[in-house]
Amino acid sequence: MNTSNNPSTQTPLPSRMPQLRVMPMPADANIHGDVFGGWIMAQVDIAGAIPAARRSNGRVATIAVNSFLFKQPVFVGDLLSFYADVVKVGRTSITISVEVYAERNRLEADTVKVTEAMLTYVATDDDRKPRIIPDLVTL
Repeated sequence: MNTSNNPSTQTPLPSRMPQLRVMPMPADANIHGDVFGGWIMAQVDIAGAIPAARRSNGRVATIAVNSFLFKQPVFVGDLLSFYADVVKVGRTSITISVEVYAERNRLEADTVKVTEAMLTYVATDDDRKPRIIPDLVTL
């Protein structure tokens, strides 16, 4: 599916650095070249865990997928960029927003937003029990 002639699908990449960049391979797709939704969900979980672990200063575990929307299909060979942001910090939990963009036909700079999700992680200790998320230290 060539979307380069449809300006409504042209989306610039965010100006910040992505948490994760990956290119799906044939093993990640069905026989038609469409990437499995479960594979995308796993990558979103990894990307969301990075800022969650950083903000909570340690181990986190996924406790909820609050929302997950597949906006466009993902194809083998797409270069995916995962952007993740802290939305809310509670006593032991942290909610992260993840947006995924696909760069297609990279010579034509065709970029589309393919997925958006909201996940909640809980900070855990060495025994995998919930722990308090420390306050931010500001200088």
